Amino acid sequence: MIPEPAVDRLAAMLRRPDLSGTRYEIVSELGRGGMGVVYLARDTTLDREVALKIVDRPSGAGNEARIIARLEHPGIVPVHDFGELPDGRLFYAMKCVRGDRLDRWTASGPDLVERLGVFLRVCDAVAFAHAHGVVHRDLKPENVMVGQFGEVLVLDWGVAKLVDREDRTYSSDGIYSHSGDTVEGTVIGTQNYMSPEQARGEIDQLDERADIYSLGAVLSFLLKDQPKVSKAAQAITSKAMATAKEHRYTSASDLSADIARLLDAEPVSAYRENAIERTSRWVGKNRFLVLLVLAYLLMRIFLIFTSRR
Repeated sequence: MIPEPAVDRLAAMLRRPDLSGTRYEIVSELGRGGMGVVYLARDTTLDREVALKIVDRPSGAGNEARIIARLEHPGIVPVHDFGELPDGRLFYAMKCVRGDRLDRWTASGPDLVERLGVFLRVCDAVAFAHAHGVVHRDLKPENVMVGQFGEVLVLDWGVAKLVDREDRTYSSDGIYSHSGDTVEGTVIGTQNYMSPEQARGEIDQLDERADIYSLGAVLSFLLKDQPKVSKAAQAITSKAMATAKEHRYTSASDLSADIARLLDAEPVSAYRENAIERTSRWVGKNRFLVLLVLAYLLMRIFLIFTSRR
């Protein structure tokens, strides 16, 4: 009888793709998803490690590779190569980034400022994609990588929607559709992170605001185990995740700007402060100045009392 570990190793070897005719050698499996498998591989020509994605659905591979190739941004993993395997499946090689998924990174206990700093960089990458006509459609903590050297990368663009200006059809409310997109009624995204319109399968109604909703859900994830979450932070999350998309932020940049104001102890557009809250925020932001003034006043009072003796 063959030992179970040996059977597992044999099964893993049989599952490995045939890379003959390519410049890559499999090192190990990194992960599996609905569209394919990602391997750690060695580029034998340049003698470097890469992340090699083998996609079961060829159209998906072509779509994702084309999208990533046009998005040259520090927060998006670059594509090095693209090709076809002997069995007809497509592959593409990407930069190999070592680090933790966002959902695992939070388990290390980063504070609120660190979490919001990472979120700002996610927003930056998404805003860049939107500016180039790309909607991700599956933003979630599992699709964000925090690298060993502080890199923040948005991953998995396999279901992204690419909309070129010449392909857009605008309606009276500014919504666009794309004739080459997925069939209407198909649900794309991940439960708890997809927008209501995605959950309803309204493919032709999806635009950048679907990603805004998902960003809001990611922000909610980052805030959920923090003991002190301000009303302003809660308001930002609620606005990003508004059920009606016309009530959400109009862009990832607008969402990012509110987060930046929150970090700088400035008023945010999503929340109207009362007088007490404004005063409290100002005192918190100018704590050193307040303490300095109080120290001066206490010293003056002390001098007045001592001079009367």
